[in-house]
Amino acid sequence: MDRISWDQYFMAQSHLLALRSTCTRLMVGATIVRDKRIIAGGYNGSVTGSVHCIDEGCYVVDGHCVRTVHAEANALLQCAKFGVPTDNADVYVTHFPCLQCSKQLIQSGIKTVIYAADYRNSEYAIQLFEEAGIQIRKVELDYLAVDTNYREKRNYVKTLLDKLETNTTTEQEIAVLKSEADELFKLGK
Repeated sequence: MDRISWDQYFMAQSHLLALRSTCTRLMVGATIVRDKRIIAGGYNGSVTGSVHCIDEGCYVVDGHCVRTVHAEANALLQCAKFGVPTDNADVYVTHFPCLQCSKQLIQSGIKTVIYAADYRNSEYAIQLFEEAGIQIRKVELDYLAVDTNYREKRNYVKTLLDKLETNTTTEQEIAVLKSEADELFKLGK
């Protein structure tokens, strides 16, 4: 039996953390690892005790949801809260870190950033990582199937069932539903 690789193991953890996200725009998870041991994890969500995006929508300013604390920041803050050093640790993130998170990772002493998906990769963040001697690697999760689109699929199925119940669906609506199903469930691939 082949064992799951360390990269796939820690990336799977980050994808599981992302499923806790309360932001409707992008579900992100981050796992901080030192010596092949998880020392912290975080997901993007609202400040403790505050309103969540899933409840009242995102609070967007200049194209960014300001209601949420990013996954990387939450993981770093967890380390700070419990006195866990992050120097020479690695971080596994579901998406390439934003510029602000990149700066925080550098300042915290992270030595390697491993991410699964490109997301508005900042050239300046990449430059800062290079200047700081931080290794960046893209490692897509391919060992396990973690469904990060479950909310969209649930909503799609509900809409589809509602349409079937009324039985007044037009050919154009059926075409749209088929297209959405293809995208969500990767039916055409």
